[in-house]
Amino acid sequence: MTLPPEPPMTDTAIDIPQIASRARAAARRVSRLDPQRRSERLRDMAAGVSDAVETILAANEQDCRDAQQAGVSAALLDRLRLDASRIESMAAGVETVAALPDRLGETISTYEHPAGMPIRRVRVPLGVILIIYESRPNVTADAAALCFKSGNAVILRGGSEAMRTNRAIRDAMLSRLADDDENGGGETLRDAIQLVPTTDRAAVEQLLTMDQDIDLVIPRGGEGLIRAVAKHSTIPVLKHYQGVCHVYVDRDADLDMARRIAVNAKCQRPGVCNAMETLLVHEQVADRFLPAVAESLREHGVELRGDERTGAIIPDALPAEEDDWSAEYLDLILAIRVVADCDEAIEHINRYGSRHSDAIVTADRDAADRFLQQVDSATVYVNASTRFTDGGEFGLGAEIGISTDKLHARGPCGIEALTTYKYIIDGDGQVRE
Repeated sequence: MTLPPEPPMTDTAIDIPQIASRARAAARRVSRLDPQRRSERLRDMAAGVSDAVETILAANEQDCRDAQQAGVSAALLDRLRLDASRIESMAAGVETVAALPDRLGETISTYEHPAGMPIRRVRVPLGVILIIYESRPNVTADAAALCFKSGNAVILRGGSEAMRTNRAIRDAMLSRLADDDENGGGETLRDAIQLVPTTDRAAVEQLLTMDQDIDLVIPRGGEGLIRAVAKHSTIPVLKHYQGVCHVYVDRDADLDMARRIAVNAKCQRPGVCNAMETLLVHEQVADRFLPAVAESLREHGVELRGDERTGAIIPDALPAEEDDWSAEYLDLILAIRVVADCDEAIEHINRYGSRHSDAIVTADRDAADRFLQQVDSATVYVNASTRFTDGGEFGLGAEIGISTDKLHARGPCGIEALTTYKYIIDGDGQVRE
């Protein structure tokens, strides 16, 4: 499996089946809490994070120092590094999740059987969620909060580069649960948020086969990690392999708006999955638009790679190779292609994209509607940056990940994606004839 490198020493004596078993028991406990109590416990967790800013920063500083010495990329280091503001935002995110409406027990649909029985489809928790992730310590808080709010238990396996930070965040969240001994449940509730205390790859391989105790696996990280998890898991996996996102500038676009959207989509945070990787431009506006957007992108240090028609307009653009059209750079590099029309842009996106997030900039409603209907992506925009594809931005409070799959959940995944449903039938003696 392609996993983050291990530190020199690992704890190989961890009882992985016991971790999964305790999580299963804790999931039942959390699912039985009334909504108000679940929200109260989440607010306690948020306060725990706020109280532990200095402890978390100290752990993160050591992780970042070790990561730099190990030669991790600048993009990964940016994802790893925390400051006081980011930690407070993390705590605020947990508070936001606590304030979200409770979805458990919600009736999704009803059907009256001819025999006189009401059949209801009701939302219930999934059970135990395994999150395998790299670098991003905020995933620790987001995943724990979302899983707890939706009545699930979570097993967190972060990368070795963030082990100290993840442990500090998890311990801070659980510090307020230690005194919750109602019905002897304090320890059980703590087991609902577990951090695998080893970076041993064998532990991950074992977890991925524990389909009796774990209901869903969500990998968050590089394509290599996600493909390895999907290959080895006997448990359903919610995933996206890449974020090859596009912005298409149509012939009827407001070109100043298009320039601002393109610069934001590429430069606001280039190392994330919803950043633009390819810019498509209608041939009728390419001569006017490309010189202006190229100047703005150069000011941000973006390396431009273009097709032949782009090169004729932007002489210093490097020639784009075939691999550039499907590349997820996660860096200040942008591929640019001039297209004949909206249909060619749609064809390019559906061929080379990753079904993540794609945008059209246009004043032509017919072109916009055609783009929205025919681009086969989880999130599609008209006249807006792809950078909005995020659970917090979509009103989910936080996100457990972004899915480009089509089954169960798609796009930014929040509380609803961590639930399933069951049918509840109230009869009074009916039998099938």
